[in-house]
Amino acid sequence: MKKFILFAIALVCFVAMQANAQSILNRFKQKVKDKVNQKVDNKLDQAADKVVNAPENAVKSDGSQPDVTDSVAPKTPQTSEANFKTYQNYDFIAGEKILFEDHFTDDADGEFPAHWKLVTGQAIVNKLDGKPSLLLTEGNYAKVTPRMKKERYLTDTFTLEFDFIFKKFTDIGYGTFSDAPGIEFDFNPPGVTWESSFRVRFGMGDVVIDNTTKAYPDALLEGFENKWHHAAIIFKAGQMKTYVDQYRVCVNPNIESKPYRIDFDGIGSENQPIIITNIKLASGGGMNIIGKKFTDTKIVTHGINFDVNKATIKPESMGTLNGIVQVLKENPDIKFEIGGHTDSDGDDAANLKLSQARADAVRTQLISMGIDAARLTTKGYGETKPISDNTTPEGKANNRRVEFTKL
Repeated sequence: MKKFILFAIALVCFVAMQANAQSILNRFKQKVKDKVNQKVDNKLDQAADKVVNAPENAVKSDGSQPDVTDSVAPKTPQTSEANFKTYQNYDFIAGEKILFEDHFTDDADGEFPAHWKLVTGQAIVNKLDGKPSLLLTEGNYAKVTPRMKKERYLTDTFTLEFDFIFKKFTDIGYGTFSDAPGIEFDFNPPGVTWESSFRVRFGMGDVVIDNTTKAYPDALLEGFENKWHHAAIIFKAGQMKTYVDQYRVCVNPNIESKPYRIDFDGIGSENQPIIITNIKLASGGGMNIIGKKFTDTKIVTHGINFDVNKATIKPESMGTLNGIVQVLKENPDIKFEIGGHTDSDGDDAANLKLSQARADAVRTQLISMGIDAARLTTKGYGETKPISDNTTPEGKANNRRVEFTKL
């Protein structure tokens, strides 16, 4: 009897061990399957990354690198619907000819930017949130000015755009925010030769044009710090309009003298720098598109901007797009070709593909704004139809454009 009991216990233990072993084996098989699937997923991710990032590595046969804005874009045109809705009443339209543009992509971190002159203080280029940016780091006032071919380069009407941020530098042990960027406009008062100037300062809660202070709208103030903002200025016929993001913040109608050059300045320090990027200065601008009949063969625009290496339209392009929509609605019987154009930097095929994707993105946006799709065709021209030279930054900037041609 004792032997039988011992045998039964042993049999139960054996069966239990067998069941446990089977369970362990099943779990092992599942682990192997999971690892294999994970490895496959990783390989797929790596392959996808190569496709997505390929434009950044494209080079021409002569070894030149592509321009930061002229690389292959995603196949599907993209827009940010939420941002476009907030900009639906935006009326800022950039000038027709680029005088100066800099995204600081040609400059190494920690170096002074190549296309600028240091007037006072100190300044360097560093990446913030992935954006190459100019930091004014020392001086009262620190001041930099664009390198231009002539001293007096501002036209009777001009526009200025840039991005800025009030960054909190807690990562280096400070709790202070970066200081406010200012733009100094130099001019000669009527009848005298000595120089005078007025400043436009973009603060954390208001914009100041000379002695005029205007607070931001309450909706703009919410969460203002540690977020990138887009500033825009238009000067025309003695009037200056100032925008921050989608809001027209201030209008100063009584600027009697015409400025002829600009500087960026402010009280900067290493732990509280002034931070700006994506600077674009253009002649012309304003409401010149809206209200005019389409009598020319084409409209050339430099105010439709895209994310770097993508066909994603930036929301601040809505001023130009709103103007184009009005022209199209005032000329309902005309059909148009939307042409995308790039500069000559980078791979020819990549530029061609990018220009087509961007033209398609503009068409998609215009259709969403009420334009009949049958009236719009698209064509990407890449670098094949330059309107300026490709040897200077401003020449390349003028070649990067969107054209609307009457069919």
